[in-house]
Formats: sequence, C-alpha cells, structure tokens
Amino acid sequence: MKYEREDLVEKLFNHGYIKTEKVKKAMLQVPREEFMPPETRPYAYFDRPLPIGKGQTISAPHMVAIIVEKLDLTQGMNILEIGTGFGYNAAVVAEIVGEEGHVYTVERIPSLAETARENLKNTGYFNQVTVIVGDGTLGYPDKAPYDRIYGTASAPKIPEPLKKQLKIGGWLIIPQGSRDYFQELVSVLRISHDDYKVQNLGGVAFVPMIGEHGWPED
Repeated sequence: MKYEREDLVEKLFNHGYIKTEKVKKAMLQVPREEFMPPETRPYAYFDRPLPIGKGQTISAPHMVAIIVEKLDLTQGMNILEIGTGFGYNAAVVAEIVGEEGHVYTVERIPSLAETARENLKNTGYFNQVTVIVGDGTLGYPDKAPYDRIYGTASAPKIPEPLKKQLKIGGWLIIPQGSRDYFQELVSVLRISHDDYKVQNLGGVAFVPMIGEHGWPED
C-alpha cells in the first residue's frame, strides 16, 4: 500500500494539513494499515476515521497531521499521549522525536493497549514507545515533566493533571467540549509554574476521553 500512502500524504501536503518536511517524512514512513484491524485495512489511506473496536477509532490522517504539526516536535523530546488506540499516532510522533526521544502513551482499554504494543513491535517502534494501561486524564507522573502532551479523545475541560505535568515552555494539545458532538481543539502553553496560555485551534470531532478528569463511562 506504499503508493496509496504516498498519494494521500501528497494530498495532505497540497491541502496544507502537512506543512513541514519532518511531518511529511514521518507520515510517509509509518504504515497506517499496520495499526488497523484486518477488515478496515483496505481503507487505510482514505482520509477519514475508522473503527478499531471497543467504540474507539483511528483518527483521520488529516487530523493526525494537524495535531503533529501543532506539537512542533523535535528530536529528543519527552512526549505523553493520552489515548493509544492501536498505536498509529504514537508511531508517527516517535518517528519525529527519534531514538533519543520517547513517547509514553496511556490507554484505558487493556485489549487495545496490548494490540498497540504488538503493532509497535511489528513496525519497529517498540523501544521508542511505552504503552501504559490506566486513566489518561491523570497523565503519567512517573516520567513527567513532558515537552509535549496531546490527547486523541475529547475531555469536558482540560484535565488539570496534564497541565501540571508539562514542562515550563511545553505545549498541550487536546480536544475539549461536548461528549457527543463537535469540540474545539485547544493548545495550552505553560508559561510559568502557575500560568498558562490557551488558544483555540478550531472545531474537531473526537470520541470522549473517559476518566476521573474526563467523562464518566456510560
């Protein structure tokens, strides 16, 4: 599916979702089909979210590009992801931060976390990504502070633990708003110990972020 991947990445670049060579290179390198259930792999390079089971989805490629561009990643960064899914987003981020960086990703559903570990191992990212089963709204304080934190699900408001686990000068990118409808993608810059700058990046639609500082389970 290499040619389909190249065609999609070129379209995302031409439409302005991909803006930098590092993000373009990462999305060309990571095989999205390897992070999907067998039944949806034929649609891996359609630009839309697709189900991965347990009520969860793999994000549309253009949304992955938007978030990764907004994170402004560089090699060697310490990253926290909330919502592993099958591991695709984490692999793209790991491709950019390189072997000197690391991605810690928290997934609340054990079966998805286990599949993500297998996918990351099979694609060569296992040593760069650590998958943790737990409540992502609490973050992962063991490896804090983080240069960047991002969420792949929407919270009712920005979880305070995630803000506190950012480095000074670090960025948090997360959807927030309604549980069932459209939300806003926001960026949070930690200016000092107690000061943050929040910016609205536009409307999005994500599955809910379940947890103590997120939405309750149904």
